[in-house]
This record gives sequence, structure tokens and C-alpha cells, in this order.
Amino acid sequence: MSSPSTDYEDYPRRATRKIKHIPGSSGLPLFGQTFSFLRNYKALTAERYKKHGQISRGNTLFQHSLTLLGPEANEIVLKNSEGQFSSRLAWNPLLDRLFPNGLMLKDADAHRYDRKILQGAFKKSAIEGYLDTMNPHLESGLKAWPQGKEFHFQHAVKQLLLEVAAEVFLGVEMGDEAAEVNQAFVDAMQASMAVVKLDIPGTLWHRGLRGRQKLEDFVMAHIDAKRSGQGRDIFSQICHATDEDGNQFSDEAVRDHIIFLLFAAHDTTTSTLCSIVYALAKNPEWQQRLREEFKAVGKAQLEYDDLGQLDDTKLVFKEALRMYPPVPGIPRRTVKDMELFGYQIPKNTAVAISPLFTHYMEEYWTEPNRFDPERFSKARAEDKKHFFQWVPFGGGAHKCLGLNFAEVQTKLFLFHLLTRYQIKVKDGYEMPRTWVPLIFPADGLPVSFDAL
Repeated sequence: MSSPSTDYEDYPRRATRKIKHIPGSSGLPLFGQTFSFLRNYKALTAERYKKHGQISRGNTLFQHSLTLLGPEANEIVLKNSEGQFSSRLAWNPLLDRLFPNGLMLKDADAHRYDRKILQGAFKKSAIEGYLDTMNPHLESGLKAWPQGKEFHFQHAVKQLLLEVAAEVFLGVEMGDEAAEVNQAFVDAMQASMAVVKLDIPGTLWHRGLRGRQKLEDFVMAHIDAKRSGQGRDIFSQICHATDEDGNQFSDEAVRDHIIFLLFAAHDTTTSTLCSIVYALAKNPEWQQRLREEFKAVGKAQLEYDDLGQLDDTKLVFKEALRMYPPVPGIPRRTVKDMELFGYQIPKNTAVAISPLFTHYMEEYWTEPNRFDPERFSKARAEDKKHFFQWVPFGGGAHKCLGLNFAEVQTKLFLFHLLTRYQIKVKDGYEMPRTWVPLIFPADGLPVSFDAL
């Protein structure tokens, strides 16, 4: 089966330059603010807000665009109530060769059609079944990690999550291919930020395209078996999914969806767990608080119904996502002329909102630079001042399909980690970060685990 098409398939990808009436700067010739964007996206958005407020123009990655900041901007763009913004046209220049036809790269009827079918893989009953796979993998994986000596958490958790995702999403044992598949994901993700997109050996773009081909070959090799079997993994569910007329996805559509979902879940959860583990290492009182919460459950492994009792763990999860949302900026492109914050915006204008910036606005958050999970408690509820001030999963029709799965996996991981180990970092350590395309430790996050 094929998804419905949009009515603007042939829009040009090049951003319009007809935005010079909006405050801002084009920056350096040709490159604009690209280097500042890649070096410290957080500082760049803060500077633009200080100089120009809610809306400003700039030039990054060879594209003239608008930055829209604050909860009001988030609401307008994410709700997209008048259909004036396209996700597909925004993400295509970055991802169309690397992760084509994923949900982020679809709009309107095409997006609704595919999302309706795919969401079955993330409903409660499906996620409940995934716990049988995740629990033993996380437990055995963590037991094998180094104890009492420093290691790079990012690399270890990325590998562990890939092994878990291989069974939950793909229903296969990675075996000797694990390292190659993991590297393929890394290469494809990093290539999304390639400044020069020429398929020349040795370049970032070349490695990304080769990574994509590796992922395609891996998934396509398993499709026939998935179609003929009755597995409970997400891959199998997508292979057997049908629309209301009984039509199934083509092999190519299955391939594109499973690669995109695996990429989205794998790297964003890796980012989230790095942020949480760093925060817990710097705030050991919260380690103990979560440990006591897990102990109160009274079980060696969590079941689905136990997850709702973990209130403190959810506070930590939400605060880490506030401080370091894995996807710091969300791009869109206008598909019609419109007025925004008092300015006329022509169609085919690239725009972007910033969850990261919104999560640090002092108008909404008390001491936003401080790790303070209780700001999300019912007593304080700092996140309730505006519905679109906490948006690590986006919002509107494109809100992250796997947000509940992400929370479940994070809670399970922290349960198995904190009931076994005390997390430590060296005195005075401050984690450096890369900010785009996803937030990650720039140094791999050196930590040590001491057995309890």
C-alpha cells in the first residue's frame, strides 16, 4: 500500500531570501552562522533571543531561515492548526537520503495514514509485551559492565540499547553484525549535519550513505521471514500491519519505517540516559531517592503495572529532558503566506523552534540551570504555566510516537542500574556536549560504577 501524497510535492528546497525585513543577520558570507550553530547551538539561540526577541532571521547550513522562540511560537508551529507548516519539506534536505519516508518526513494525509497504522506497535498492550525482552537484556548487560573503574558510559549504553532494540524492534539477534550496524547508525546520523553533501570517499556524507546502505541490506534480509512469521517485535507488527482495506506496507515502506523508528528510538534514548546518568552522578541524593523508590516496589524485575508507582523516577526523567532534550531544535517550512509576530512571512520559508531554549526561559522555570526534578511535582508544577513550554517530544500531529516507550525503557534501565550500582564521576567534572543534531556528551561521559 502507498501513503496519500501531499499537494506540494514539487516545492523547491532552497530557502527563500524574502525575509530581510525581519530583524537578524546573515552572518558570514556563504556560511552565515553555521559554525556557531554547530559549535554551540544553545548559546546561539540565547544570543538571538537577547538581540531580537521571539523572531529573528539567520543563515545556517547554507539556508536562510527564521528562528521562533518561546512557548507561543512552539504552539503555533507544532499545532499547525491552519496547515501552514510542513515537516517533510524541512527535514528532507537533511534526512531524505539517510532516513527517507520516516514519519517526520511526511505531512497531512500521508502522515496521518502511516501514523495510524504504526501506532499499534506503541500501544499499552504492545509495550507491556516488550518488557519480557527488555528486562533480562538490561539486567545481563549491566552486570557485564566494568565495576570500580572508569569507562565511557555513552559508548556502553549505546551498544546495550542497540542489542535491546535489535530484539524489541527487529526481533533478531545481532551477533557479529552488531558493531557494523551500530557504526552505520552513527555514520548516518552524523551525515545529517554534513556541510558538503558530495559522495566522495572519506567525507562525512559518503560514510552516511554507506551506513544507510548497510541498514537497508540488514533489514531487507529479514523481511520475508517476518512476513511469514508471527513475531511480537515491532518489525513483525509493521510487516503484518494493514489499513482499513486490508492493504499491507510494501517491503520498501517497511524498510524505511523500521530503520527510521530504530534510529529515532535508539539515539534519542541514548542521549536521554547520558543526561540522566550525568545528573545523578552530580546529585547523588537523587540516586538514593530513586533507589529507595525501587526498593519499595519489592520486586527483582519491574512489571508494567509497577511503572506507574515510580513518581520520583518520572520527575528525574522529565527534568533531564527539560535540561537536555535530545532534539534541541525542530525545523519546519511554510507552505503558504502568513503573518507571524507582526511580520509577513512568505511561503517556502524555513523556520525552526527551539525546545532547548524554551526549557531555560526564566519566565517559566525557577533557576533553570539547576537540576531540580521537583519543579515537575504536583506541588510546584512549573511545567503547567504554558502547555507548550516543555516539549522534548514535540507536539501536535507530529508528537513523538514512541514517547511512552521511551519512558518505560528509561525506568527499566534506571531500576536495573541503581539497584546494583552507585554512579560516580571525578570531582569537579563537567560534561561537555555536542548540541546538534542530537545532544550528546562530547567526551563519551567517563563514569565509574561501584557495586552496592
